[in-house]
Amino acid sequence: MALSQGIMAASVVDCCSRSWSALALGQNVGPIRWISLIVTKTRKVLTIQASTAEEPASFGPSSQKLWTPKLVTNAVATKQDAPATTGAKGGHELLLFEALREGLEEEMERDPTVVVMGEDVGHYGGSYKVTKGFAEKFGDWRALDTPIAENSFTGMAVGAAMTGLRPIIEGMNMGFLLLAYNQISNNCGMLHYTSGGQFTIPCVIRGPGGVGRQLGAEHSQRLESYFQSVPGLQMVACSTPYNAKGLMKAAIRSNNPVILFEHVLLYNLKETIPDEEYICCLEEAEMVRPGKDVTILTYSRMRHYVLQAAKTLVSKGYDPEIIDIRSLKPFDMYTIGNSVKKTHKVLIVEECMRTGGIGASLRAAIMENFFDYLDAPIGCLSSQDVPTPYSGPLEELTVVQPHQIISAVEKMLSE
Repeated sequence: MALSQGIMAASVVDCCSRSWSALALGQNVGPIRWISLIVTKTRKVLTIQASTAEEPASFGPSSQKLWTPKLVTNAVATKQDAPATTGAKGGHELLLFEALREGLEEEMERDPTVVVMGEDVGHYGGSYKVTKGFAEKFGDWRALDTPIAENSFTGMAVGAAMTGLRPIIEGMNMGFLLLAYNQISNNCGMLHYTSGGQFTIPCVIRGPGGVGRQLGAEHSQRLESYFQSVPGLQMVACSTPYNAKGLMKAAIRSNNPVILFEHVLLYNLKETIPDEEYICCLEEAEMVRPGKDVTILTYSRMRHYVLQAAKTLVSKGYDPEIIDIRSLKPFDMYTIGNSVKKTHKVLIVEECMRTGGIGASLRAAIMENFFDYLDAPIGCLSSQDVPTPYSGPLEELTVVQPHQIISAVEKMLSE
């Protein structure tokens, strides 16, 4: 049986001896049995819904999609984002973690093959309450509390995706996913290729990360650089409630494995988002502020630091163009390239480490494709290559601050 060979080995060894007491009827169910049971239950649901479904769902290694979402032409959103509606009539105000929850809940209602799993995602509602109420609404089978065994339940999710489910893995902290690196890299990312296209792995890996709550070195990880070289993975980072919901929905509908990075300091960010359904393109950057003097490329928490710095820069007569790249892999080189051709100067601002970070990869891509349009070396402001201190003041010193962005732009434009 494919699920029990190689891919599921770590899961079986670690999990089958444990009690999965959160499952219905208090049964002790191992991961392979859980996958079999939930696929069977989902098939029954889909059979009942088949008469009203727009397209029939299919299961197994040859399945390419479950059905075509109304707003997109394929599993990854291709149309532009819905227009911003902050303050518009009919919108509703949400915190970022609530927007993530709303997007996830809508997809679970729309598609019975969507399941969530992770530590405390069920009855506790997740470490930051993104899945609050899911166990009561969807049941223990679709909001699955797991043991503290990241490599195991990630492997189980890969197996579930192979059989036709769309699992969403929550890392209680993104740093914990280092324990699942083997499953994410060798199986989740590469299985479509190594199986000769027999399997797709429609899986979302998400959770809180980043610096800023005095969580210490181990819980302040920025794992973008760890995963960017893994073939087959897509990576996106949300920065507002609007794009958090839109990227979540697009990631769930994608047939590729997607890692969604959420910053722990942005969960309580508030914004008005549309009442109607919308999706953000997984591979498209967002033009945050048009300008003509310099292109500032950023993402996640640093978007807000850049906007803060931009207020001072504008008051001094500068006109920066700000782009939230959102897609960390692949980069939206079309949007980025058009901006470089206009401003001829680039500053990258990230919270990732400087050595081997997203900024280093982005700088290389710009140099390779748009070198002739540059009038100055590409600047890059990144976190220092040091463990994140527990001390608040020391923690702040390790990451980029708005005053550094202002100084970097002024220096670049004065040369």
